[in-house]
Amino acid sequence: MSKQPSSPPPGDKPAPTAPPPPPAWRHWLWPIGLVAVVALYLFLPRISTGTVTLNYTQFITRASQHELKDVTFSSSSNGSNTVASGTLTSGKPYTTVIPGAPTTQLANQLKADGVKSITASATSPGLSTELLYWLILLAPLIFVFWLFRRMSRGAAGALQGTLGVGRSRAKVFDAERPSTKFSDVAGYTGAKEEISEIIDFLRNPGRYQRAGAMAPRGVLMIGPPGTGKTLLARAVAGEASVPFFSVTGSSFVEMFVGVGAARVRDLFSEARKRSPAIIFVDEVDAIGQRRAGSGAVVANDEREQTLNQLLAEMDGFDMTQGIVVLAATNRPEVLDPALLRPGRFDRQITIPLPTLDERAAILAVHCRDKKLAPDVDLRVVARGTPGFSGADLANLANEAAIFAVRSNRDVLTAADFEDARDRILLGRREGSNVLLPEEKHAVAIHEAGHAIVAALSKHADPVAKVTILPAGQALGATQQLPLIERHLYGEDYLHDSLAVRLGGRAAELVELGQGSTGAANDLSTATDIATRMVREFGLSATLGPVGYPQGGSVFLGGGGNGFSSRPFAESTQAAIDAEVSRLLREAEQTAIDLIRSHKDMLDELVELLLEHETVDGAAVYRIAHLPVPEHRPEEVAIGPRAKALRAETASTHAESAHFAGTELADTPAAADPE
Repeated sequence: MSKQPSSPPPGDKPAPTAPPPPPAWRHWLWPIGLVAVVALYLFLPRISTGTVTLNYTQFITRASQHELKDVTFSSSSNGSNTVASGTLTSGKPYTTVIPGAPTTQLANQLKADGVKSITASATSPGLSTELLYWLILLAPLIFVFWLFRRMSRGAAGALQGTLGVGRSRAKVFDAERPSTKFSDVAGYTGAKEEISEIIDFLRNPGRYQRAGAMAPRGVLMIGPPGTGKTLLARAVAGEASVPFFSVTGSSFVEMFVGVGAARVRDLFSEARKRSPAIIFVDEVDAIGQRRAGSGAVVANDEREQTLNQLLAEMDGFDMTQGIVVLAATNRPEVLDPALLRPGRFDRQITIPLPTLDERAAILAVHCRDKKLAPDVDLRVVARGTPGFSGADLANLANEAAIFAVRSNRDVLTAADFEDARDRILLGRREGSNVLLPEEKHAVAIHEAGHAIVAALSKHADPVAKVTILPAGQALGATQQLPLIERHLYGEDYLHDSLAVRLGGRAAELVELGQGSTGAANDLSTATDIATRMVREFGLSATLGPVGYPQGGSVFLGGGGNGFSSRPFAESTQAAIDAEVSRLLREAEQTAIDLIRSHKDMLDELVELLLEHETVDGAAVYRIAHLPVPEHRPEEVAIGPRAKALRAETASTHAESAHFAGTELADTPAAADPE
């Protein structure tokens, strides 16, 4: 089989849809134009009624009666007669025709008759007057014709804009390329190497062909939002020495069936003309979603035809060389299997959330144009932002700069980055005067309970800061920052995490004798963790090693109603509920026991919070008579890989407000990258 590039068959063009009917008033344009012509025809002669037309006899008679003021002779169009025109003594213009050429005898007679001025003109103004007359007369018809043409072109343009027949909306970067380079993309060394290999294949195909290697047809970049997939594509456009076509998946889809397929054909046709080339499709899930099967209630013919055309262009009957398709999506689970098979998207590159070292490198890139104070350590800032994507880190640097401007400074300090992180995670910081004295005391007890349980728990993340200053919807916060990058979560870590979450409620029960609405968010996240421990991770001895995942998007989180698609019996649900309740009760009892046995530490931390409102983690460990954790050896955790525990392993436990039956939960202040 020959795999030389050749132009594809033209294919059938989509049948154009009939445009909307013209407005009713357009049908009256021609009658109105004809009426205007007739009116001008009748009106124009009246304009020239001021000119008196005389025959030769009347001309001689009027001259003898001294009624001619001046005379101008000019040759007529036939050349045998002479046109005489001028002004009567009454002020009216006149015109006449003189047989032959004017003689000297006629001129002397006119002078004798009192004509003051006798002149001769070589040309006659009759032709220009006639042209102007007909132009004015036909002006209404000319205007109507122009208006019809303009409306027809507008309708054709609207139809072209609506259908987009044969034209794609790709931006082509050929001679002028984006300024983004691979040096502007921090981290992701493996992903950049794979993409650089594709560029090298297009630049030097001979070295690969000698080894019998073929370039991949497509490279799919998948990962959470904000991790830099589109930024990598811009870097490819900046680094590549080949034409780069950039288009979004939604630009192919219109309301008319067949338009998207036509745009895909045009896109690949333009790419073939400039081969070798790279095509980048951002948010490919807009056209690459799984096609509806037989019997499906809802189907999208336009999107499915567009997908079919894309499949045929990437690996259809006509083999195309020298074109590589890059695509990006954060919803790989919805893509059609035919799009992911070898020959279409041969490679899939996962762009995960950045690690600690990558976060520090990303912050360095975003702080290039900013002045940093000596106390700013970007690695410390990166350690305080687990779970942040590249876009989150860019926003963090920008918010820190805004805090510096508010303080009339050009230099960013470590406090600016800390305030910016709190602003992003918790919201705008409020003053302590928004709380009543008894509420402030309750919040201090709640947050001190979180901090004491976290400090005394062996496997919990270290406490970084405790505050009772309201921020956003949180009335207080206890921030924990992990010392290591976790990728597996052991059962002991999860049990301690449950105890820490219920530490605030436990402190309220021990100190105040009752709970409050401030534990609403703690209970919600703790219940979610316990449910996943039982349902997904097989950490329940009663249910055993079974897993019923909730489902939903891999990177976007969430899922449908678990009850509607529950793959187990009612008795299993009852057992799950019982196990979740057991885990939460055991975690609460653990927290209560720790609080009761260390009540003096709790009271001391509460007094410190009421005095200073914000307490550093080192003060918490000093009160607990424990060394400040600086390094913890990596623990080997045996268990399944936790894929989406960002919210569940969050390390902020805030007392949230409860208003009108609505729980206002806080935002996690730190999360593991998993």
